[in-house]
Amino acid sequence: MKSYAAAAALTLAALSLGACEQRHEMAANPKVCADFKQAKAAPIAPGAEGAAPVEECVKRWAYSLAGAHDAAGAVAEAAMSACAPQLSRWNQQALSQPGSDVEANSITTGQPTTPLAEHNAFAASRALFYVVQARAGSCAPPPTTNGVPDGIS
Repeated sequence: MKSYAAAAALTLAALSLGACEQRHEMAANPKVCADFKQAKAAPIAPGAEGAAPVEECVKRWAYSLAGAHDAAGAVAEAAMSACAPQLSRWNQQALSQPGSDVEANSITTGQPTTPLAEHNAFAASRALFYVVQARAGSCAPPPTTNGVPDGIS
């Protein structure tokens, strides 16, 4: 009887150790993926672009970099870094507006903020969202030309 108990204990121990080796991958949901084959929108007048070029840039870079094994936050920061020119243009547009240097309370957090800080927060949150979205859907990255995702201006 003791040999059966010992054998059962060894079997349970082996099974529990074997379970540590099993990976539980989440199922991908390709329905959340962005469609990079959509027709481009009509051009916007210079100086009136706003957030659109920043969002398009971080989306394309986030999808392109999402396959990296780094934490999503690090990948999102890299996507934002790649989009510094678009964010700078948006910030320049904001600085040319009257009252752009006035600190106000954020509508989402209630904390004191500025337009430039809000632009940065927008880009950071969109970049992180797109990295997670691309990973969750096992989404394909956009087409690239010379190592840069197509559609970035």
